[in-house]
Amino acid sequence: MKPGAPSPDTAGAEPKLITSRDNALLKDLRRLAQDNTGYRRQGQLWLEGDHLCRAALARGLKPKLAVFPAAAWPVLRTEWGNCAERNLVVADELFSGISALESPAQIGCVVPLPAAEGLDPGAPSVILDRVQDAGNVGSILRSAAAFGFRQVLALKGTAVLWSPKVLRAGMGAHFGLQLLEGLDMAQLGGLEVPWLVTSSHAGELLQRAALPWPCAWVLGHEGQGVSAQLEARAALRIRIGQPGGEESLNVAAAAAICLHASAAGR
Repeated sequence: MKPGAPSPDTAGAEPKLITSRDNALLKDLRRLAQDNTGYRRQGQLWLEGDHLCRAALARGLKPKLAVFPAAAWPVLRTEWGNCAERNLVVADELFSGISALESPAQIGCVVPLPAAEGLDPGAPSVILDRVQDAGNVGSILRSAAAFGFRQVLALKGTAVLWSPKVLRAGMGAHFGLQLLEGLDMAQLGGLEVPWLVTSSHAGELLQRAALPWPCAWVLGHEGQGVSAQLEARAALRIRIGQPGGEESLNVAAAAAICLHASAAGR
């Protein structure tokens, strides 16, 4: 979804230009963009790049602030000039200082942190057990959204779901999911759907298993796998056949295969 056409009273307005590295707002933006838990303190998110900003807009999130490097503003103002409550233009080198990317994008948006709702006991879910790599977590969120798993429950020890790296890897999937993080085992007690645990060496082959729907797939730590406590709660243990002879799959790859199998079998 593209941002709406600029309104006459905002499209031509010149935003404030910031040229000082010591500007207080600029410091807040740097913390938000580069600190994994900055969103918790500020209650808002930094989204960098056209794709992430559009994904938020498509889900009805109104940016509080849109930030542009000075060189990009004349080009982007027609399309993006009224997408946010207010606009900010910063000197190009200062925008690069906000960004955590090697090649900074041409737009960043600040949006409110979506409110976390309570656990939905009957929702198709993904449980993350100490999955630590931000890229893996973001990729799993993308697969969850793509294959109809509406809820992701992250146990303590999992990479923080709204961190800048996970947001970038998620490519907008966050905004279509119910996300709860920092949970302990007791807080999963209300989940009523059957749990399916992934295993690299034991359990029923995925292609032969009768997969229940809705269900909750449990995905474990990159090295240690799913904890024994969670495995004991599972209705099914599932393994992915690997005729090529590899010992195991990356957890994000395994998630995509398993979640797709559930969706295909509905």
